[in-house]
Amino acid sequence: MADPSTYRPKPGEIPVDPGVYRFRDKDGRVIYVGKAKSLRPRLSSYFQDIAALHPRTATMVRTGASVEWTVVATEVEALQLEYSWIKEFDPRFNVKYRDDKSYPFLAVTLADDFPRAQVLRGVKRKGTRYFGPFSHAWAIRETLDLLLRVFPVRTCSSGVFKRASASGRPCLLGYIDKCSAPCVGRVTPAEHRAIAEDFCDFMAGNTTKFVKRIERRMRDASSALEFELAARLRDDIGALNKALEKSAVVLGDATDADVFALADDELEAAVQVFHVRGGRIRGQRGWVVEKESEDVPELVGHLLQQVYGDQGSDAVPLEVLVPVLPTERDAAQAWLSGLRGAQVDLRVPQRGDKRALMETVRRNAEHSLTRHKVQRAGDLTARSLALAELQEALELDEAPLRIECYDVSHVQGTNVVASMVVFEDGLVRKAEYRRFIVRGALTQGPDGQPATIDDTAAMHEVLTRRFTRYLSDRDGASDLEIPDHTDADDEGRVPSGGPRSSGPIDEVTGRPRRFAYPPNLVVVDGGLPQVNAARAALTGLGIDDVALVGLAKRLEEVWVPGQDFPVILPRTSEGLYLLQRVRDEAHRFAITFHRQRRSTSMTASVLDGIPGLGETRRKALLRHFGSVKKLRAASVEEIVEVAGIGPALAATVSARLGQDASAAVPAVNLTTGEVLE
Repeated sequence: MADPSTYRPKPGEIPVDPGVYRFRDKDGRVIYVGKAKSLRPRLSSYFQDIAALHPRTATMVRTGASVEWTVVATEVEALQLEYSWIKEFDPRFNVKYRDDKSYPFLAVTLADDFPRAQVLRGVKRKGTRYFGPFSHAWAIRETLDLLLRVFPVRTCSSGVFKRASASGRPCLLGYIDKCSAPCVGRVTPAEHRAIAEDFCDFMAGNTTKFVKRIERRMRDASSALEFELAARLRDDIGALNKALEKSAVVLGDATDADVFALADDELEAAVQVFHVRGGRIRGQRGWVVEKESEDVPELVGHLLQQVYGDQGSDAVPLEVLVPVLPTERDAAQAWLSGLRGAQVDLRVPQRGDKRALMETVRRNAEHSLTRHKVQRAGDLTARSLALAELQEALELDEAPLRIECYDVSHVQGTNVVASMVVFEDGLVRKAEYRRFIVRGALTQGPDGQPATIDDTAAMHEVLTRRFTRYLSDRDGASDLEIPDHTDADDEGRVPSGGPRSSGPIDEVTGRPRRFAYPPNLVVVDGGLPQVNAARAALTGLGIDDVALVGLAKRLEEVWVPGQDFPVILPRTSEGLYLLQRVRDEAHRFAITFHRQRRSTSMTASVLDGIPGLGETRRKALLRHFGSVKKLRAASVEEIVEVAGIGPALAATVSARLGQDASAAVPAVNLTTGEVLE
């Protein structure tokens, strides 16, 4: 690790203005991003006596090799720039106030002609109304199943909807009256939209009018001696009440608020947040993070920044209740108000229902931290032990903190692909996974046709491409002659942009280059032949500072280049278990990509070979007609109606499909078996 004094800036060089700073390691990788009201005192605090720093901070400054900063005008701008850099560079020493899963929402696609209620995750879509987030998808489905009795809104996918429309028969939900079946015309589009809007009103908290409306209809049905209808309406009221019980009223003033609470110790903090909409708890989230420092107000500031940074305006409520105000409370409140487009009240509740709810959230955080500490104790120990065992067994100079594993997948020499998976500190790093389309691994038979697949040649090609890109991104592409096929990305596409200059940061895009960081250990799936092929690739590029091993499946032997016999790790070894996890993940990732490629090639159809018909036009044709069968039955005039298809191309498509149909399905006399002309 570096001595912080070797890259410490002179105090006079650091401005006293607000700004954002970045620490980089020896490879140029951003390892920490921070902001400050005044840069000079904040940066100077990192270069004091190492013993006085928090252990995590001390590790960060020793890992760093340089520091840089950007001056901004206000604290709000610093907050925005810090978040954008954290999102872009994903620094390893920044505390991440999220777990690795996306939380589900109950969504209603009001932008569709026939709105659909469904479970959605990830980025929010325009024209869709969201409710949540919920802790589990099954909680949404339970609520939705109850409410469909009263609000029979469509829940089926577009494919099911189109099939039902074509056949004239609704799906099961339509038969049991849990869908109004707009697919077969039971209700008009306007009537179905009214049902969807009523459903949204109920989920938004306007519940009383619906209960009263159904009670009134139930009494009217009973007075008219329509007892079966009255019984059904009674059951509908029960379903509404049961759905309401799942989100009990906690704030009587119908407030929209997010309530945060923390429980922490010296090393970690558990975060819990309750999402209250219309006075009712609509969702709950929680995660545990490693503490960067013991400054809880600063931790709360980063928490708000990362929770709301990539959300839309509707995700920020009118009130955000926190246990402690963040360090820069005014800047944080102004930033949240800017996201929402209206004033947001950021405060600590002092009394009443909101204070009581804060205590409930805090107790949840305490229980979460207790459970996490029990589970984590063994996990941290096992990961540290695994890395230490690998370092000792493979005689490495340091523990393999970054491990990359490669696997090749194919079926009899077709659709040859390879995968690269990354583990850092014993944990998966999915954002850095890569996939390769192998181009030159086929050997030719005597007739010039592909004969067999050579796994070692495929492995040699993949390692050559990956580490050629590493050298290119590290030293600058102008210093190396890179073959055309090595300049393709993980999907086999050639990246756009001009020439690259030296260093791991791309001056064209301003982002880290995808292969700029070397691993401590390379693992290949296979035995000594695959290891030798990988070693030849690294040696050919002049790389001798990356450890290399192969893991053979049959006996789980660890092969090291240059050794006649494998390294045998005990079956109970944590190091062997980590290698198995890495190898199995690479195999899963490779075979998934191979299946995608194989499925694409099998379903590519006869449209692929038609001159002038590119991918965009193929998709337009299939989207318009629905299938190749319907396209084959279409006339030239009907094909011309598709955007981007002219008369000449339409005639070519029709003629080619007609030839393929006649070649694929010849006419046969069913009595004699004779093929007819």
